[in-house]
Amino acid sequence: MSRHALDLAPFRGLRYAAPDVDRFIDDGSDVSRLLAPPYDIPDAQEARELQRSDPHNAARVTLPFELTRESHPRYRTAAALLRRWVRNGVLAQDPDPALYVYEQITPDGTHQRGLIGALDLSSPVRPHEDVAEAPVQDRFRLMRATRANLEPIFLLYRGGGGAASRAAQDLPRQPLFTARAGDGSQHSLWALTCPATIAEIRADLAGRSALIADGHHRYAAYRKLHHTEPDPIWHRGLAMLVDSETHPPHLGAIHRVLPGAGTGPLLERARSVARVDPVPTLTPEIEGPGVVLAAPDGSAHLVHGFDEQTLTTHSPDRSARWRHLPTSVLHQVLLPLWGVAEEQVRMVHDSPEGAVAAAHNDNGTAVIVPSLSVNEVYAVADRGELTPRKSTSFGPKPRTGLVMRLLDRPPEEPWSTEPSAHTPP
Repeated sequence: MSRHALDLAPFRGLRYAAPDVDRFIDDGSDVSRLLAPPYDIPDAQEARELQRSDPHNAARVTLPFELTRESHPRYRTAAALLRRWVRNGVLAQDPDPALYVYEQITPDGTHQRGLIGALDLSSPVRPHEDVAEAPVQDRFRLMRATRANLEPIFLLYRGGGGAASRAAQDLPRQPLFTARAGDGSQHSLWALTCPATIAEIRADLAGRSALIADGHHRYAAYRKLHHTEPDPIWHRGLAMLVDSETHPPHLGAIHRVLPGAGTGPLLERARSVARVDPVPTLTPEIEGPGVVLAAPDGSAHLVHGFDEQTLTTHSPDRSARWRHLPTSVLHQVLLPLWGVAEEQVRMVHDSPEGAVAAAHNDNGTAVIVPSLSVNEVYAVADRGELTPRKSTSFGPKPRTGLVMRLLDRPPEEPWSTEPSAHTPP
């Protein structure tokens, strides 16, 4: 395989044991009770609720508690728990290496299929979003401690109906399992083990490239492990690859909440660089870059019509397309104007109403950010630029716990003597 080929290799998936998995579930429900959203979606309370929902929920290893900055025992705790689940038969590796086909059907009927495999980290993969060091370090430490990829990153590629895309559609056999999550979404998994099929898929992918839809921090952690750990097992990372032409992803927005920030003063300062107009809805039609500021009382104002010279002055080394992204305007122009540091900003995925409710609770202001299109994201990434952090919310995101990648040759560590997993308060 060429060093610069997009390469997704088969691996022996680590999965909740079947058909005996029900004996590990309190109420006899299906495997969906053990699944969790990606690690960065639940807030602290939601994470605790997931952990309480079942003693074997995947969030117990992807979101371990007991953080101590000096020694980070929570990562060792997660590693010990994962190995205990393997020893006790809660999790088991499939006997044969496979590429997995993962199908998601959301409650609104959105249908997505992708291939899950071990991504060669020399593959041509383009990020589209900047990252922060703290979450990269968090995932790096967790992967290194567990010697596992616990959840796949989400990649897009232009498949053009090639062999890889066809393999994800032509699935006559029954899936390994189908589970319905609490939100009504359905999740199914198949294993492709035929060497000829896998060879066709890898040959088709070899001439393509991929775009990171979700998992920038995990990908950066993969790269960090690849460059800092001498063992070749770190040369790959778990990834789900979706043909965006066959299954166009949903691209939602990530709204902001500015705790304690009064809406009136923010609007007054914004008038020095843009037009400010009252609007009757949180999601008006916007021409050009702009955001909506929403007060806790429900009033909303559109901030738009930025002067081109202002945008250029604040981002002189960026392309015009990048400068016109709503998150670029927000992070490069408005937040500095308002004196708000990025670490003070809270994120709310998808729901404008949820952002307004959070602003009310925080006695602050919600910033409703328009969503980007897939083509806008591709265009920015094709230029080698990165959007500001949390510019996109691609979906549907893969559920955590469907299939994991346990790295071979575990270190000789006394897993059995590690402390038991901490039960969240």
